[in-house]
Amino acid sequence: MAVIIGLDPGSRITGYGVIESTGNRNRYITSGCIRIKATDFAQRLEQIFSGLRDILAEYQPDEAAIEQVFMHQNPNVAIKLGQARGAAITALAIHPMPVAEYSARQIKQSVVGYGNAAKDQVQHMVCRLLNLSDTPQVDAADGLAVALCHSHMRQGLKGMTGANRISRGRLK
Repeated sequence: MAVIIGLDPGSRITGYGVIESTGNRNRYITSGCIRIKATDFAQRLEQIFSGLRDILAEYQPDEAAIEQVFMHQNPNVAIKLGQARGAAITALAIHPMPVAEYSARQIKQSVVGYGNAAKDQVQHMVCRLLNLSDTPQVDAADGLAVALCHSHMRQGLKGMTGANRISRGRLK
């Protein structure tokens, strides 16, 4: 069993989702958003860091996963997103745990089965996979999707651990 936190970082809203992963079963623990109120950018980063630090202290996850920066048309937006990720990763680093990074395409592929899925499709599948009666807010659903992606990936990696290497159709 592992408690996994998934993060969808942003400079105004950082979504998070916490699940418990046991084998190929996932159970919802919590999700939500760290809503940034500060206007000063340094203060925004501090709010991401301290908000995440509080969540980590409460739920004590064993592993973390975070969405990678995507290249935005506006380089300033990509830089700010990268700085928000840095604040989140710093908070994760204080709690010694493995941190995995996944692209938006990998996350959507893992959860929806289609790498170009829309936000509402991700929300729908998060609800289905975790048996949620209420639909989480978009950013919280994205955080849960990151956690689910990590759970799926770690199951795949565990399955491959004992696998033999195949080269040209022959076991090695």
